[in-house]
Amino acid sequence: MGKANPYVHIPRESFPNWIWYAAECVGLIIIAFLSAVTITDTFEGLTTEQHNYVITGIFASFFLGWYVVIRSLILKKKILK
Repeated sequence: MGKANPYVHIPRESFPNWIWYAAECVGLIIIAFLSAVTITDTFEGLTTEQHNYVITGIFASFFLGWYVVIRSLILKKKILK
């Protein structure tokens, strides 16, 4: 193999590592929001304010459960390097 052309940029990684974190976060947002809305719709007699608080609480519990419990304690992966 000869020398590479100095004017061509060849990245160290074929796919940037941060994109995996972004895709994971976007996927979690979609799953958490859809699940929170579906779970909250099963409750009857909630006012609009109560409905919003329940959705926010369920949404936050998905993030807390994924990033703190599952990702860091079970999978032993750091959240940020």
